[in-house]
Amino acid sequence: MTPLAADLLVLFRRDLAAFEREVALFPDDEALWRTQPGVANSAGNLALHVAGNLRHFAGTVLGGTGYVRDREAEFGRRSGPRTEVAAELRAALADLEAVLPGLSDAALAAPFPVAVAGVQPPTGRFLLHLATHLAFHLGQAGYLRRALAVDGRSAGAMAIPELMES
Repeated sequence: MTPLAADLLVLFRRDLAAFEREVALFPDDEALWRTQPGVANSAGNLALHVAGNLRHFAGTVLGGTGYVRDREAEFGRRSGPRTEVAAELRAALADLEAVLPGLSDAALAAPFPVAVAGVQPPTGRFLLHLATHLAFHLGQAGYLRRALAVDGRSAGAMAIPELMES
């Protein structure tokens, strides 16, 4: 596995596991779908969006998994068990674990196979974008959970020691 793919996999594993812990810290299934005034997306929506995004771009586009994304459903869902949301996060990780090890340096340097927002950045750079996109929404979900549940516990997101895991 290339060094970049290996590093990306460490980050994806860390942050998807943290998102799964974040989902589990909600006091119940209903709380996962609540928002605050001025906040459009629940933590449940953010988790589904991250999972769908990764399963589509890494799984289907790069890995040919055949996953069919329903972006409207990611943001439109308003209820469901935390276990289903966690399963989607695990499925995204499984796609990444299947795809990233097979990417060569040449594949990472090549333009991403499909245009996104009208551009095709290098595949490695787009994967870095997907990792930061995941971290951005993970932070939003954690902040929202603490605000909604009046719960200051940490899900252990962004743990530096986990960067040493392979």
